[in-house]
Amino acid sequence: MHVWTTVAEWASRRQTMEGMSIGFVPTMGALHCGHASLVERCRRENQIAVASIFVNPTQFNDPQDLERYPRTLERDLDLLERLGTTDVLAPPVAELYPQERRFRVVEEPLTTLMEGVCRPGFFEGVMTIVLKLLNLVRARRAYFGEKDYQQLQVVRDLAREFFVPTEIVGCPTVREPSGLAASSRNALLSSSGREKASAIFRALATAPDAGQARAQLEAEGFRVDYVEEHWGRRFAAAHLEGVRLIDNVPVESRGQEPGAGGR
Repeated sequence: MHVWTTVAEWASRRQTMEGMSIGFVPTMGALHCGHASLVERCRRENQIAVASIFVNPTQFNDPQDLERYPRTLERDLDLLERLGTTDVLAPPVAELYPQERRFRVVEEPLTTLMEGVCRPGFFEGVMTIVLKLLNLVRARRAYFGEKDYQQLQVVRDLAREFFVPTEIVGCPTVREPSGLAASSRNALLSSSGREKASAIFRALATAPDAGQARAQLEAEGFRVDYVEEHWGRRFAAAHLEGVRLIDNVPVESRGQEPGAGGR
């Protein structure tokens, strides 16, 4: 497995891959079983499996959240090598933002919902770094988890809008036995908090409507940012032990347009 820390080194390596099927899994590190499932699928479906590890500062609106985000580079590289990853991009911030933050990508209306409301600037940072990485890797396919379903929708539209030839592949959410969606942020929870956090999945999956799902979570002590329904799915973001968690599940379509739904 090759690890690349500069854009110039990667560009030279990328030239040697012309004509080969390349798959790409972008990550922010702190890898878990959900990431592993993306890499395994990427490896099965492509000749070359590329992953990135980059904690993107422009998608954090809270400096403390950025500082607290788990960083486990050596463990991540070991896992990626065991999974058969061929190349890893792990550059410092200055390599991917050589002109700091002069340029950014903006969108409406998808980014004015849910995460876009609660985390100002989040999607600008996500879209900007994803567009940079897609242009650098020039993969045939890029793999994203459905846990971040709103992000997946935005990235798909981004690729179409900017004529990026990479197919954006959505992959099912991987869950712990309790139902808790696999997430890098789970590592910040206590063992009891990790068990309690599975209530988010249960509320989303069993409540008769979004309002009652929210009420269930608040009754169990979560601080809820939103519970809403879009694209035939029910979404939630809630805080537990100072950790912000998100999840979503499919629900029966109620004929809602994207953007419809209740807080």
